[in-house]
Amino acid sequence: MKKTIVLGINLLMGLLFICLASYIQTQHVAEIKVTDIRSAKGKILLNVFKDNASYDDEKPYKKLIFDKKEITNGTLVLRCDLDPGIYGFTMVDDENGNGKIDKNIIGIPKEGFGFSNFFMEKMKKPTFDDFKVDLKSQSKIVIKVKYM
Repeated sequence: MKKTIVLGINLLMGLLFICLASYIQTQHVAEIKVTDIRSAKGKILLNVFKDNASYDDEKPYKKLIFDKKEITNGTLVLRCDLDPGIYGFTMVDDENGNGKIDKNIIGIPKEGFGFSNFFMEKMKKPTFDDFKVDLKSQSKIVIKVKYM
């Protein structure tokens, strides 16, 4: 009888460890390298989008704020935990720390901005497909900051 109880407890513990290990493996650390930052003032605002609809509605899945203390030669490496999947990252170099991108009277950004693995060369807002990344196959992302 005691052997059966001990065996049952061991099986239950083994099953619990297997479930815990599979949960831990689903977490994924995305490493985002932000380059061409012009100053150490303010904060970096990172928005994470899951699809085109949330991007068009400007309703990110996650909003993250990072200090610029670790900036080296205009480069800062950010890390965030996300489940594997497809995401799009946008960032703002919020130099004045007001929590939003400041624009001039005609709507042109006064602060730096960027998109995951996409550098804006034209004056056109990119679509989600232009900057989406698959974290199942890629964990290192580059965002090059653009100032107007």
